[in-house]
Amino acid sequence: MTGDLFAALPREPDIESITEGATLLRAFVSDEEAAALVAAIDTVLAHSPLRNMQTPGGFRMSVAMSNCGQFGWVTDRRGYRYQTLDPLTGQHWPDMPAAFVALAQRAAAAGGFAPFLPDACLVNRYDPGARMSLHQDRNEEDMQQPIVSVSLGLPATFLFGGMERSDKPQRMRLESGDVVVWGGPARLAFHGVDVLRDGEHPLTGRCRYNLTFRRAR
Repeated sequence: MTGDLFAALPREPDIESITEGATLLRAFVSDEEAAALVAAIDTVLAHSPLRNMQTPGGFRMSVAMSNCGQFGWVTDRRGYRYQTLDPLTGQHWPDMPAAFVALAQRAAAAGGFAPFLPDACLVNRYDPGARMSLHQDRNEEDMQQPIVSVSLGLPATFLFGGMERSDKPQRMRLESGDVVVWGGPARLAFHGVDVLRDGEHPLTGRCRYNLTFRRAR
């Protein structure tokens, strides 16, 4: 698979309703903006490298993660939580790049959740074969604040379900530059990412980055 498959004509931004409180913003991030975001990701990861965290049950996550912002989300045998220090470096998480904050605020407004000031950004890297099982984002203190999720690089199949894990999720293909925003009645919806297929993308190579913006405190 070559990069030419992904180097198609620019896509026009489009807003799609997933369910009440959840919106898919297709082609929301331009190619130029996406390149700047990936450069900012490299800067973040130079300070807090990616790592495959362990769940409380002892399983190694297939998605590699890091954080930036005032708080970072971590998981280990002690549980899921936010904390101000990177357990890998012992230092504070890197500051959230201004381009990240601006994008998160713009996307939240487009999804109907302005104003939004994220204090945490989870940086996920999916390599081929990685996946994220259905889960809820429920470690944040204020459930009135939305989640903003940005896709960069290889396409992925996003799963968006209901309030119960057993609810059959909707399946939607996310391309580089797509953004999903959810909150309000959809804030605790189960969601995940199906197994990432192998491929090559001109922006990220053989991987997909996901930026998940939250208000932790």
